[in-house]
Amino acid sequence: MWGGRAGTGPRMSESTENLSCFVLNCTLKASPAESSSELLGSQVLSAFADLGVRGAAARVVDHDVRFGVSTDEGDGDAWPALRRQVLDADILVLVTPIWMGQPSSVAKMVLERLDAELSETDDEGRLLTFGKVAGVGVVGNEDGAHHVSAELFQALSDVGFTVPAQGVTYWVGEAMQAVDYKDVSPTPDATAGTTQVLARHAVHLARLLTQAPYPAGD
Repeated sequence: MWGGRAGTGPRMSESTENLSCFVLNCTLKASPAESSSELLGSQVLSAFADLGVRGAAARVVDHDVRFGVSTDEGDGDAWPALRRQVLDADILVLVTPIWMGQPSSVAKMVLERLDAELSETDDEGRLLTFGKVAGVGVVGNEDGAHHVSAELFQALSDVGFTVPAQGVTYWVGEAMQAVDYKDVSPTPDATAGTTQVLARHAVHLARLLTQAPYPAGD
């Protein structure tokens, strides 16, 4: 977890060499179960680390996140701690498996919790997510990577994140088969390449936004 920056909105660290990334893994599998989403998320973090970006990750299902659309649903809700990590980071990457052609139910719950950011602003009327970059990772052994990324891109943009060009990395296996990404070795060149592009473009955009934040509201 990174301290001292949550709630500052566009006023992020002035150092463009001190960026951070947080990966929210929306697998349905709790730790320590093996997870293709976990593997892709770790590869995403490695790609950012190669660019000098600090990183951290969390499996949402390992935390008692409640259903709701507020920043804190009370009664031991674990979302506020995860939200703090989201707001402390310059770059958020949501990684989700595909189920029945859709983002996981966990990913949809995360989007519902992020909806609360529409009511959270800084002293100049900007959303706290303005100036933050979001990317997506998708894995599955069925079709749907483009549909899933489109759903996540739209929602993340709605709540204030900025999405870079080609801001998704994904792998989909042959439809109606049982091979998972975690069982594929070596990592396919196409997926490794898109992971590198996601990291490069997200870092480029995050650096630009530290230098030129979005304008304040009226």
